[in-house]
Amino acid sequence: MKIYDLSKELFSAAVYPGDPVPSKTPFYEISDTCPCNVTVLSMGSHNGTHMDAPKHFVAGAKDVAEMDLAKCVGPCKVVCHSGFVTAEDAAAFLADGTKRLLIRGEIELTHEAAVVFAEEGLWFLGVEHMTVGNSKTGGDIHRTILGAEIALLESAVMTDVPAGPYFLSCAPLRMQGLDGSPCRPLLIEL
Repeated sequence: MKIYDLSKELFSAAVYPGDPVPSKTPFYEISDTCPCNVTVLSMGSHNGTHMDAPKHFVAGAKDVAEMDLAKCVGPCKVVCHSGFVTAEDAAAFLADGTKRLLIRGEIELTHEAAVVFAEEGLWFLGVEHMTVGNSKTGGDIHRTILGAEIALLESAVMTDVPAGPYFLSCAPLRMQGLDGSPCRPLLIEL
């Protein structure tokens, strides 16, 4: 069985401009007087490979602890694409009934593609970039995807993952009230 780890190492991963840089500080350290190590973490909810909760862009929407985990675990499809993802591309990716989709490559979603994903009932979308859209379109695209309660994985590492079907396990941490969460997505060859 082959397992692909799609996560970035948190402390060395690039940070979205303006977001906090993750750090770690020893709180306890093993010594003659201390039996264990404990570390204090400081980070943003969207550092490294992470999942956006609907609350990230939709006021009053579900937080990361309320997300439907059934959307984050199960059969999925990886497709390779580069450039803009259009409405036609989105429809083609979902034509076979795909509910969990990972897009490998340097892409930018169009708002029209996000609408297709929402209207067709996509459950999970994963991308390699730190965000979807660009500085002008990103907000609307996030609101469309997250408003439809599509689980959105960003900053995934898919360089060595061939296109095709897989089993996905990608649960966010259970943190009440938060708009996003780091996660460690795994793809398992079927």
